[in-house]
Amino acid sequence: MHKPIRVVILGAGGRDFHNFNVFFRDREEFRVVAFTSTQIPGIDGRVYPAELAGRLYPNGVPIVSEDELEYVMVREDVDMAVLSYSDLTYEAVGRLMSRVLATGASFMVLGPRETMLSSSKPVIAVTAVRTGAGKSSVSRRVARILLGKGLRVAPIRHPMAYRDLRGGVVEVFETISDLDSRRVTLEEREEYEHYVRMGLKVYAGVDYSEVLRLAEREADVILWDGGNNDWPFVKPDYMITVADAMRPGQEVSSFPGEVNVRLADLVIINKSDQAGREAVERIKRNVKSVNPKASISVAVSNVYIREPELVKGKRVVVVEDSPTVTHGEAPYGAGYVASIRYGAREVVDPRPYAVGIIAELYKQYPHMGRVVPSTGYSEVQLRDLEETLRRVPADVVVSGSPVDLGRLIDPGKPIVRAYFEVEVVEGPTIEEAVEEFLERVRGRART
Repeated sequence: MHKPIRVVILGAGGRDFHNFNVFFRDREEFRVVAFTSTQIPGIDGRVYPAELAGRLYPNGVPIVSEDELEYVMVREDVDMAVLSYSDLTYEAVGRLMSRVLATGASFMVLGPRETMLSSSKPVIAVTAVRTGAGKSSVSRRVARILLGKGLRVAPIRHPMAYRDLRGGVVEVFETISDLDSRRVTLEEREEYEHYVRMGLKVYAGVDYSEVLRLAEREADVILWDGGNNDWPFVKPDYMITVADAMRPGQEVSSFPGEVNVRLADLVIINKSDQAGREAVERIKRNVKSVNPKASISVAVSNVYIREPELVKGKRVVVVEDSPTVTHGEAPYGAGYVASIRYGAREVVDPRPYAVGIIAELYKQYPHMGRVVPSTGYSEVQLRDLEETLRRVPADVVVSGSPVDLGRLIDPGKPIVRAYFEVEVVEGPTIEEAVEEFLERVRGRART
């Protein structure tokens, strides 16, 4: 009998576990010796538990920092490294590949055929070219349209496996108290809370075969809500990909963002009002060059603040969705746009006042400007966020995070929430896209 192929899975606490579950877990010809972790601060040093890893892994699988990649590859005599995370430039993919190949091992990417689950229910997916393109506002609109048609909708959210893995195999969140009692991270709340406030259950977890089976029992339609710029875990009948007009070129230079463009039925070029016509036309050309069959829409992200009187003429400190402004490489989000649009006297530079993980992130992501990343993967990180905001000499916090931050921290000043709502101004509307999806799957819903 040939010895098993020794594998390291390169991940960030999401797709890595999914790829292991659907491709490697029970296969005798492979032996996964470690996961590496990156992008998400503080999630390495754990173990993928034996209860989830299966019979071939009685001690589970260790999770180490990607910084240790070469050391682990040599120490464990690894034959192959498998890229299993997203939001990368092609340069970053090439650099990672070179690190692996220089150890003598092979480099692998598992494709959609090997990793997409099939569903018995109709599936519409919303993905993106890069984190921060405005995918969530599109997902919310799709959910509202489906609800308006009397359909039971099950949003399945891309995993954020940052807490106890044993207790999170399948998770369903139905109320705000569910989020509170299960002590979900700030980053998870940013993706779950808006669905809960719409009256929907949101599904997530670690084992997506089990997650999908549960959602199928309770819904007419599955809405896949992607994370970063990853492709769906569930094979869609219709796929929407959101591009960012503020970052033209990413649709053909990011991984796996370009994959999502090539798979899309509809590409929505968002934030056109912030970028200008030249950027929009460039993205159109890029999309048509790789997926001429896709429909293309142009949209604006209208920004709103619920208490504009608290912002006008005031000194503000801005908080933005952390993945968007860190590894997503966007300089700002809804909070900054809203602060300018609603007449803030000054957006105070928070960088001199940052402490702990917030200060570390400014060093790691120097493109970030006068915004604070909403990082809170642990209680310690939440306190660093709170203390940073307390120290900034501002009158009010303008938060571009979709979470009610006041439930989690006390920054010593009022918090005003800013949010985007997408509006298509050219091309097929989201309502028309949903109609096309439903026509395509007619007869499968409610069966």
